[in-house]
Amino acid sequence: MPAAKESWIEITVKTPSELSDAIANFLEELGTKGVFQEETEEDSFNNLPIPREVEELKAYLPYSPESGTRLKELGNYISSLSELFPEKSIPTFSTSTIIDPDWAERWKKYFKPLRVSKNIIVKPTWERYIPEGRDIVIEIDPGMAFGTGQHASTRLCINALEEIILRDRPHERWDVLDVGTGTGILAICCIKLGVEHVMAIDLDNQAIEIAGKNIEINHVADKIDIVNRDASMVRGSFNLIVANLTAPTLINLQEQLVSMMKPGGYLVASGITDMYINQIEKVFKSDSISIYERLAEKEWVCIVFRKKESPQ
Repeated sequence: MPAAKESWIEITVKTPSELSDAIANFLEELGTKGVFQEETEEDSFNNLPIPREVEELKAYLPYSPESGTRLKELGNYISSLSELFPEKSIPTFSTSTIIDPDWAERWKKYFKPLRVSKNIIVKPTWERYIPEGRDIVIEIDPGMAFGTGQHASTRLCINALEEIILRDRPHERWDVLDVGTGTGILAICCIKLGVEHVMAIDLDNQAIEIAGKNIEINHVADKIDIVNRDASMVRGSFNLIVANLTAPTLINLQEQLVSMMKPGGYLVASGITDMYINQIEKVFKSDSISIYERLAEKEWVCIVFRKKESPQ
């Protein structure tokens, strides 16, 4: 018998651009398999991006008995945003049911080569890009995993990693832990920037599979260990930990993450919305842990913590 075709709910959200990242993040947490955002238009005059006043997001939710409840949660979340930002127009969403969508064509059109930092270009495997100057090109086949460089939290992480690693390039050896590796993009960035070894962990079996493929594509498999493991089960110490998660998850993992930082080591914590900044800093700061740097984009914040050096 032929395999049964899967049913999906296509969710289309129209939202003020300032709220798009928050809604995209909520759609991810809701269980959708991919959130796609229309590209920013370019000014044909000087090639500078023109921010859209209203952006359109598309997300795909596997059909299940809980689908109605999840859509109601989305409606409630949008209502809460409207109360928090009464000066903004109210986001709206619509849905349609699709059967066995052609994923390869649906999401490829949303993913183009993207400069995410001074030196790093992220491009999909099916697009061509000619490097210029000191460009470091990372190829990603995202599958259904999170992390293509298009989300602000990923971009902030990459910029923080680039600044830390390139500034401290003479460091004797970098031991790096990537918590919640997703597509593997951050682990791959670290290697391309000069790190010798990365342990990349994730609880999602599908993410582990996708990260493995991307690591092979970028020819760095000999330098990255991919492990299907919870951070609480990791043993060892690292002079650089990157954790692009959510604020509540970071708070839950605080003790474990701090305990794995070597003296003088860094923790790049991202996936934080500005409403959680004070809480995150209060939980992580101590006599031995200081704030090294903050990076921000729209409502997203990446905080770099550093552990005090051991006394000589």
